[in-house]
Amino acid sequence: MPQKKTSALPVFLAFLAMGFGDAAGPLVSQAKEYFGLSNFAAQLIPFVGMIMFGVLSVPMGIFQDRKGKKIVLLLGLAVMFGGLVLPALKYVMPYPFEFFLVTVLLIGAGATVLQVAGNPIMRDVSAEGKYSRNLSLGQFVKAIGSLSGALIPVLAARYFNVGKEAMFAIFPIFGVAVLVALFANLGLEVKEERGDGHKPATFASSLEMLKNGYVAMMIFALFLYVGAEVSLSSGIPIYLHDRFMVDTTRIGLLGTGVFFLALTIGRFSGGVILNWMKPKTFFVITCVLSLLGLVCMFLPSATLAAAGFFLIGLGFANIFPLIFSIVIDRIPERANELSGLMVMAIVGGAIVPPIMGLVADATKSVQTGFVVPLLAVLYITYTASANLKSTKA
Repeated sequence: MPQKKTSALPVFLAFLAMGFGDAAGPLVSQAKEYFGLSNFAAQLIPFVGMIMFGVLSVPMGIFQDRKGKKIVLLLGLAVMFGGLVLPALKYVMPYPFEFFLVTVLLIGAGATVLQVAGNPIMRDVSAEGKYSRNLSLGQFVKAIGSLSGALIPVLAARYFNVGKEAMFAIFPIFGVAVLVALFANLGLEVKEERGDGHKPATFASSLEMLKNGYVAMMIFALFLYVGAEVSLSSGIPIYLHDRFMVDTTRIGLLGTGVFFLALTIGRFSGGVILNWMKPKTFFVITCVLSLLGLVCMFLPSATLAAAGFFLIGLGFANIFPLIFSIVIDRIPERANELSGLMVMAIVGGAIVPPIMGLVADATKSVQTGFVVPLLAVLYITYTASANLKSTKA
């Protein structure tokens, strides 16, 4: 791979916008109050956003193979911008919950398209051997965008006294940021990498990749990782209350707050560590940290459990970019099809958590339910070990 001379800054801005797609989660409770929703209707919000990963990923990977990663990246930013300006309708006409779901749908669709294009395009703007590092830093930038979805409404409510309208503060701020990213990427230079005798991607050729045992193994690992991450982020508060009777007013600080803080620190640290450590070696280390953290959750100590949340966050922080970059570096000529398949694997976040819930209900133990993410991480550790033993790039 030749030395890349194109600036990666515009792509990092796209990763920031990518994080805005995670705003659906923090908006659930606020939208429930604003629109007067039932619990079921409120849970449609994250579902509508996440379902787009299953619907759009492979088709966009195929489209990207034909039209190029830059076109798809710009398309993702444009779709997301369209979703972010839609709430402005509330100032000129009624803005019912159905319109809000369309807003979330478009933001989720934009985030999906950005994932398909942004992850492989980072390789095109990265210097030789720096793809994994830059992808980890990109995930750190994405985490900033994700956290802002929860922070901005809180600040708006506190300092501008907007009450139930606080959640609408994110849309103009996100809209400006996405517009800046869109214009910044207009001049991006991307050289599409093609193998000898390259044929345009199709649904058949994309699904054909799953017959490759290595590809199937890594995509399943990605599916399990996203499912495990969502299981932890949503299950930690319930675990603390059920296991240690922690007051709900402290859960955010002691549970999910520790987990997400560790994720953010880990993603930045990963970008630094990967300057001198090989991705395959770091992949094994992140898995070991994750396993140690999960084991702490089965020990009879709230302090050790909190330490476990932090270890899990540090371990989980770089698994996604490591899997993605290792697979793309191994088969770069099929990057578009692989990107579509791996982004589609994000639907694991909608499938694995209910399985954990079923186990917890069946055993009448929230703690036992965490065996599900533990088994998921054990499989991911197996894939990390298999990659370390492999002699292929």
